[in-house]
Amino acid sequence: MATVVRAADGDVDRGKYLVEEVAKCQDCHTPRDAKGELDKSRWLKGTTLDFQPMKPVDGWHATSPDLTPSGRLWKRWGAEKLTRFLTTGIGPGGHAADAPMPAFRLREDDAKAIVAYLESLK
Repeated sequence: MATVVRAADGDVDRGKYLVEEVAKCQDCHTPRDAKGELDKSRWLKGTTLDFQPMKPVDGWHATSPDLTPSGRLWKRWGAEKLTRFLTTGIGPGGHAADAPMPAFRLREDDAKAIVAYLESLK
């Protein structure tokens, strides 16, 4: 039986801070408009990356996934597996994320706060 991850009061705000101010997830997971500004109407919805390595990098992804609950990532992983990924750096398939995604190994309370924030998004 799967354990349901529940947010405590304040976790969503803390998660937002960690996502937006510390990890800067929006830089890779939010599309940009014609002026190069982050498109707030598609916040963390995934996008084609506007950068690439100078030399080939094995497993490099040119796109980033939608991190919101309506995205495929949530449908496949859910809150518990996302939390585990953020604490271990290993996805449900037993592998680290492909580049350019860094291998985060967060404290469980930080990972849960991030997941609570992501879960709050439309």
